[in-house]
Amino acid sequence: MSGDSDSNSGQSEENGDALLARITPGMAVIDVDGEQAGNVGGVHFAGTKVLPEAPLGIAEDLVDTGYVLIDGAGHLANDAYAGGDQIDDVTDVVTLNVRRLDLTRVESTTP
Repeated sequence: MSGDSDSNSGQSEENGDALLARITPGMAVIDVDGEQAGNVGGVHFAGTKVLPEAPLGIAEDLVDTGYVLIDGAGHLANDAYAGGDQIDDVTDVVTLNVRRLDLTRVESTTP
C-alpha cells in the first residue's frame, strides 16, 4: 500500500516533464471543460532559460514547472501559457486541468 502512495507522489513530480516531453508544436489544447484553448506554439521544460512574457512571479513559476505556449483559439483569443502543473494528460491532444480562461495570458508588447 505504501508503495502506491509513494509512486503517486513521485509520479506527480515526474509527470510535468514527462507530459511536456510528449507535447509537440501544433497539437490541439483542450481545457478541463472540453473547450478548445488553441494549439501548442512551443514547449519549454522546467528550468528553461526562456522567460515567458508574463508578469514577474508568474513567469518564474512557469519556468519552475515548465510550460507550454498556446496559440489562442476562438473569438477574442489571445495566446496563453499553461504551466506543467496545469496539464492533465497528453494523447493526440493536450488536456488541461484548468479552464482556458484561467490561463496566464501573454503580455502584449504593443502599447
